[in-house]
Amino acid sequence: MIANIAPVARRRRPLSVRPKQQADHLRGFPAQDSRAAGIKQALEDLHEAGRHSVRIVDLDCGAGCLLIHAARYARALGFTAVEGRGIDGVPQLIGRARAAAARLHEPAIGLSFDVEDVGMALEHEAEFPADIVLWRRSLAFEEGGMLQALRRCGRHVLIDDGACSLGTGRRG
Repeated sequence: MIANIAPVARRRRPLSVRPKQQADHLRGFPAQDSRAAGIKQALEDLHEAGRHSVRIVDLDCGAGCLLIHAARYARALGFTAVEGRGIDGVPQLIGRARAAAARLHEPAIGLSFDVEDVGMALEHEAEFPADIVLWRRSLAFEEGGMLQALRRCGRHVLIDDGACSLGTGRRG
């Protein structure tokens, strides 16, 4: 005799972040990077505004630590899709970033790391602006056009000194 047994319904875990879970993701941000607080605030603002997806671009990403932690934090906040792109001119660092991203087993997070000149990347990124753009270098020693190029590439631009957060005025 074969009995028909209904499959047991799986309980879905809520996407909301419990305080301990959120603290775990906050702990992962590189302590020496002053952009971490700005990233957290920008992500929280986007989430509170009702956004379900987010796109983050890290120019001069190095080994990708900050971008990976930002993506994990965004997912922990409840974003259902997180896209991140890291750009650097050093192939060895991009290789390390790709290896670290490969260890991240989260289907809602898509990360890519590319060896590319930052100037060329800025031109490409302006075509489809990100929600958050991260920049490691100071604007003080960059050419005057860098500020405008960064503004075209994203809604929130966070620079490594933490004192500069530029908005484009775009609503989205």
